Amino acid sequence: MARTILVAGTASHTGKSTIAAGLCRALSRRGKSVAPFKAQNMSNNARAVVSPDGGWGEIGVSQYVQAKAAQVGPTTDMNPVLLKPRGDGESQLVIQGEAVGHFRAESYYQDRWERAREAVQASYERLAHDYDFIVAEGAGSIAEINLQERDLANIETARMADAEIILVADIERGGVFASIYGTVELLPGEIREKMIGTVINKFRGDESLLASGIDEIEEKLDLPVLGVVPFEDVSLPSEDSVSLPPVGERMVWGDDDGVPEEDAVRIAVPRLPRISNFTDLEPLAREPGVRVVFTELAAELSFAEAVVIPGTKNTVDDLIALRKSGFFEELRDFEGFVVGLCGGYQMLGETVRNAGVESVDGERDEVEGIGLLPVETKFSRTKKVKEVTKTLEGYGPLAGAKGEVTGYEIHMGTSTIRGQVKHPLGKESAATDRVLGTYIHGLFENETPRKKFVDNLFSHSGKEKPEETARTEMFYGEVADLVENNLDLEWLYG
Repeated sequence: MARTILVAGTASHTGKSTIAAGLCRALSRRGKSVAPFKAQNMSNNARAVVSPDGGWGEIGVSQYVQAKAAQVGPTTDMNPVLLKPRGDGESQLVIQGEAVGHFRAESYYQDRWERAREAVQASYERLAHDYDFIVAEGAGSIAEINLQERDLANIETARMADAEIILVADIERGGVFASIYGTVELLPGEIREKMIGTVINKFRGDESLLASGIDEIEEKLDLPVLGVVPFEDVSLPSEDSVSLPPVGERMVWGDDDGVPEEDAVRIAVPRLPRISNFTDLEPLAREPGVRVVFTELAAELSFAEAVVIPGTKNTVDDLIALRKSGFFEELRDFEGFVVGLCGGYQMLGETVRNAGVESVDGERDEVEGIGLLPVETKFSRTKKVKEVTKTLEGYGPLAGAKGEVTGYEIHMGTSTIRGQVKHPLGKESAATDRVLGTYIHGLFENETPRKKFVDNLFSHSGKEKPEETARTEMFYGEVADLVENNLDLEWLYG
């Protein structure tokens, strides 16, 4: 059976995913077979992967990334329970890759939690049989005392796997020693005994200033601080919308590449209330001179060369939110390129039918789309999840791009094209000379469409494209170096 390391946190967004990915690659470097695992995840950023029965299912993006770091094929066993929030207190429950329904928290814990736990146990046992190591990622804080009796990702994983636990704390937000001390003291006794040590993450500045605090916290808890990890951008995809600003606020990706602002091009992305798979935009933000700007729904768009409408967990209600904000009119007057990805593609069409399937209130039958593409979408309760390979014949925003592209689809609804348009990515895609709609997530992870899209943005703007100086891919070795160079891992390797 595998040796299991649980990377737990004092809170959400402490950097657990990054530390876990680094451990996966570090162990893989040493010839160990290692699998990532997160018993229960809550995220609308998902990837399509294979399931044990040979079909397709979906898992959180972090476990997909960690599998790539571990140099193994991602499967649904690596994230057996996924909750995808869709608003109004409800989440879609995905068990071992398959969507089983929408539930409020109380309904999930009362009626579905035991089934979820059984799935977690089965998935863990399959992985433990096949791998030397499992690097498990916790969720939120391991010390949520109101949830400890039903905490699949932390407490239940630690118990079922007899896991060794490292605790990650984020110093960037302050209070790191208090958060470490309080978290450890609130743990059940048998979980406390599984602790190997703690990690101080995202540090900026002179590490010597921490010395006295580290000495005291180690003495108080009789638990070592395994290391201090500096703040570094390792370009791993964001797990959830915690990394985005609240609706109504603006945030820019890619503005730290050294290219003067007057020489850059900008892609406006409306901050949808139920945004999902916004990691589709991260490869573009890593291109030199490209700014991905998340804007409020009512923002004017004249500052941008392109608009990309990303995926959403709820096409219908986010479409209604865009209409109420005035975004419809603003986009119809926009003269640059427009791209819709998955739910964004559905919004660019003329009509969404059987809308009650996607709407939170479940009562609407038909909703007007933005109308930039002659497309009608009809929803059913069947969900399409699979990896895809398409032959790209570029047109419009992707003009000049040709070749094979890979990606994945995760969506409900089927789109029918009602007018004369190009199909640059297969018959379900649609494009005019400046508008593109496609169901393919991960499109811009492919170099050819990404580079041509960026080339076309600079050409359209009349600006000169900068030289290739920024990173345009994820470096798993870099995150492994970050972990190995800053943590004492003798307990792991010895």
